[in-house]
Amino acid sequence: MRRAMIPGLAAAPLTYEEAGATRAEPMPGGYHHVHRDVSIGRGPEDFARAATALLTWRMHEAAGLSVIHADGPAAPGAVVVLQLPPRFLIPCRVVYTVDEPGRRGFAYGTLPGHPESGEEAFIVILTDAGDVRIHIRAFSRPATLMTRAAGPINRLVQRYATDRYVSALQRLARTG
Repeated sequence: MRRAMIPGLAAAPLTYEEAGATRAEPMPGGYHHVHRDVSIGRGPEDFARAATALLTWRMHEAAGLSVIHADGPAAPGAVVVLQLPPRFLIPCRVVYTVDEPGRRGFAYGTLPGHPESGEEAFIVILTDAGDVRIHIRAFSRPATLMTRAAGPINRLVQRYATDRYVSALQRLARTG
């Protein structure tokens, strides 16, 4: 995918049928599933900083991805194209957001050109006890010949990326 194709992504279909399926259990069969729930801070200030960093793509940047295109902060229908150096483009569309007392976040789904097919949700939660947590849920499967050929290496890459998201949001929750 080239950068010139980015404007067409707004009308492109998602590359999977189960849009919004990270909201509930069980997630769809036939995919690899990720569930991560980690403490990232404490109190309303950490919650506010983490939610802002998440919704404005700063978590992704702090995890080592470049945001080469975003239709503003995460909002339903917003397109974001992330880049993993040197030129690996990752196009996604926000399929839903969460904006509730003590819960903020979003899920995005894969668009044509993404190496995987599926959805990933990131929800920051402030518990009644004051703990701030990041809850990450995803389902995915290879979408290209290259990712199919990589086999189990894909799971290692996904685990590494998830770890980087968690670490980045832990830092951002405490420092903004």
